[in-house]
Amino acid sequence: MKRSFLTNLLYSILAVIPIAFAAFIGSFITAVLGGMKFYTPLTLIVAGGLAVYAVISIFDLMTRRVRGIIMASFAGLCLLATAGYEINKAYINSITVNEQEIYLGDYTPFAENTKAVSLGQTAAYRIGDRDNLPKLDGATALYPLYSAFVRAVYPQDDYQPYDYEDGIVLCSSTAEAYKRLIAGEADIIFAAAPSVSQQKAAKRAGKELQLTPVGREAFVFFVNNHNTVDGLTTEQIKKIYSGEITNWKEAGGKNEKIRAFQRDEDSGSQTMLEKIMEDSTLMTPPKEDVADVMSGIISRTANYRNYQNSLGFSFLFYASEMNGNDKIKLLAIDGVRPDKQGITSGKYPFATEFYAVTAGSSNPNIRPFIEWIQSAEGQELVEKTGYTSLK
Repeated sequence: MKRSFLTNLLYSILAVIPIAFAAFIGSFITAVLGGMKFYTPLTLIVAGGLAVYAVISIFDLMTRRVRGIIMASFAGLCLLATAGYEINKAYINSITVNEQEIYLGDYTPFAENTKAVSLGQTAAYRIGDRDNLPKLDGATALYPLYSAFVRAVYPQDDYQPYDYEDGIVLCSSTAEAYKRLIAGEADIIFAAAPSVSQQKAAKRAGKELQLTPVGREAFVFFVNNHNTVDGLTTEQIKKIYSGEITNWKEAGGKNEKIRAFQRDEDSGSQTMLEKIMEDSTLMTPPKEDVADVMSGIISRTANYRNYQNSLGFSFLFYASEMNGNDKIKLLAIDGVRPDKQGITSGKYPFATEFYAVTAGSSNPNIRPFIEWIQSAEGQELVEKTGYTSLK
């Protein structure tokens, strides 16, 4: 006996309700497990297909054989799409991203064929007292510079950047260098201005951080070189890193989600980003979008894994000289390119000074050494290394 239309409609509703409920639960679970991009939509598509099949079967709109063929084809397409997604995902994850920091041993002051620059003549100021050599530390990007200072002023010796046991000229990173300076383990560090937390740490320790400018540098933003965007405004940078702008289309690029990388807290570049944000709230990034080392933010932006949608930041000398990568593109900011001309003219908005930072050490050679760094000879080494001098 053939059922009435209203009976079939009731059966259809009763069949679709549990399918819809299962779809809701399935999409929620896949979204929580990180499948928002593929498995959540797939769950909804499968549920929709099952609902349509149930309604067609209840109303007996096609023969059982035709319905079976359609259902088998639908299932095959879903399985084929899943296989393609997983194969592509496995390929992308197989791409190695090198996040090891560059080897600083190439810049040691007196090594044979060192990359640290020299004056070409004897410096007007020399430290002859080996017992009172100021202990140095600093940012990775500034090690080539203060290694050049050491080469000009310190007595010749094997100063290794990673010799923490009794090293004189170390390079531990900005965050660690500030800790060592505050703890009295370093006399001078070369770094960007301290973060708020580093200032508070110094205050708790009863130390006063004294910042002496020794050169200037550009803080730069970069994208994968296949990205069509060539520049951003200061306001766009703030909106991207506050989460207000999330797609490159909103910044003149393609319809691609922006993956805005950040650095670890208290690193020099992260502190600079926080200063640029001013009153805008810096968004909290996913854990996988925080690079532990400076080279990591460059390699992630350059790598295919990011589908050319990433945005990173660093300092000009590090990004273009120490760890240059032809797969990234430095962005103009407010229409000004990040180069020495932009820095010296004052037109590049993210030009900044870097410092020799002290915290009250009694070493008698600290003050004359820093004064020499600010002299014509010291500033000559700033220029020769690749930074911009104070003058």
